[in-house]
Amino acid sequence: MSNVELASRVGLTPAPCLRRVRRLEESGVIAGYRARLDPVASGREFCVYVLVQITMTSREVVEQFEEKVASYEEVTEMRRVYGEIDYVIRVDVADSNAFERFQTEKMYPLPGVHRMVSHPTMKAVKSND
Repeated sequence: MSNVELASRVGLTPAPCLRRVRRLEESGVIAGYRARLDPVASGREFCVYVLVQITMTSREVVEQFEEKVASYEEVTEMRRVYGEIDYVIRVDVADSNAFERFQTEKMYPLPGVHRMVSHPTMKAVKSND
């Protein structure tokens, strides 16, 4: 969004709006900017949320699991959560065949995985992507 459009939306003229944005950047409130990719154009239109429960035998197992899964390019988000499951992992791939390969070749062999449940999404109702 341009500074002019932002200024219009918040009811300011462009110059004071830009100063406020710069102050927010300098203070760390605005941590950065990012590009939004089109999933179809990027060949990653099949989104699956994978719920993983691991056997926490040691902190080392947890750290190795997190490091390995976070390194996979198909993984676009990974969160450790409270409750019965330990992780919610978002995987973006081309199609169900690509997801099956990802799960079989990359997730199943990981040590410490106790249970995995996959939830392919039907559509994004609201997303920050």
